[in-house]
Amino acid sequence: MPNPSDVYILGIESSCDDTSAAVLNIRKPLSNVIATQKIHEEYGGVVPELASRAHQKNIVPVVHQALEKAGIQASDLSAIAYTKGPGLMGSLLVGASFAKSLAMALNIPLLEVNHMQAHILAHFIEDEAQKRPPFPFLGITISGGHTQIVKVNAAFDMEVIGETLDDAVGEAFDKCGKMMQLDYPAGPIIDRLAAKGNPKAFTFSKPKVKDLNFSFSGLKTAVLYFLQREKQKNPNFVSENIEDICASLQYTIVDILMTKIKKAIQQTGITHVAIGGGVSANSAIRNALLEAEKQGTLIAYIPKFEYCTDNAAMIAIVGYYKYIEQDFKNTKLAQARFKI
Repeated sequence: MPNPSDVYILGIESSCDDTSAAVLNIRKPLSNVIATQKIHEEYGGVVPELASRAHQKNIVPVVHQALEKAGIQASDLSAIAYTKGPGLMGSLLVGASFAKSLAMALNIPLLEVNHMQAHILAHFIEDEAQKRPPFPFLGITISGGHTQIVKVNAAFDMEVIGETLDDAVGEAFDKCGKMMQLDYPAGPIIDRLAAKGNPKAFTFSKPKVKDLNFSFSGLKTAVLYFLQREKQKNPNFVSENIEDICASLQYTIVDILMTKIKKAIQQTGITHVAIGGGVSANSAIRNALLEAEKQGTLIAYIPKFEYCTDNAAMIAIVGYYKYIEQDFKNTKLAQARFKI
């Protein structure tokens, strides 16, 4: 094993529509480059075929820029970590093929990373803007494709104790936004508009789901019927009340999430709560966690905005921990414990 200070991990992320590459020296990020695909905005959602084509176009310049910003050569790399899944098949294939080819050319280890584990372990990236949670802690993964409560006993010992039975929270934001004719992705737009609205202006029903699981399809349907009903009375209802609608919708979603988080704390006795995933950038969710922390309900760990969305630094940090354990291309144990 080389001197720890000489360990450089290249992370490659291509699970959806962001092509990203990052270099970590141990746990410290030297670069984290992300190429976002704007073309999907025209279609109101990610088009898998277009995403994979864009990854093919972006992967080489993104990796080159990551190495350049880190101030190292490819020959200095100790290992390459890439996203194995979950994600879009075509997009994953681009990142996996590139990572495997480069690792083979450099004759260095290849490290397979679970995308959802990476969102949780992003908190372990060495950065002044965030703190590391102690084990065990509750990892709350909230994104466009996932909503999970994970009991994290160790870096590679994770157990999903609650998850969505249908739509993910990010999907609910985007689909409700589409009903209001907001641009894609609608989540950040709703967050911005909600800041100016009244969260108690309208009431939406909350799903009754047992245990620690979630359901957002019913909320989505409730919003659809609500908008249809109100627009029959006033065709301009949405445009005239957009801020209050967004504030009420966001309030309901945050309340659903916080209710389950508090229930998970009661059941497990674990008060350290770390969020991750694209929706963890939502200001209302962050504020709700910080308020709960003030009340002594939990201890919140909120990632830096850069590590919320899909990024390669989070892939590289998982790769680093796999590297020091010499877990090269062996994710059977991790997959068995972390149900996808």
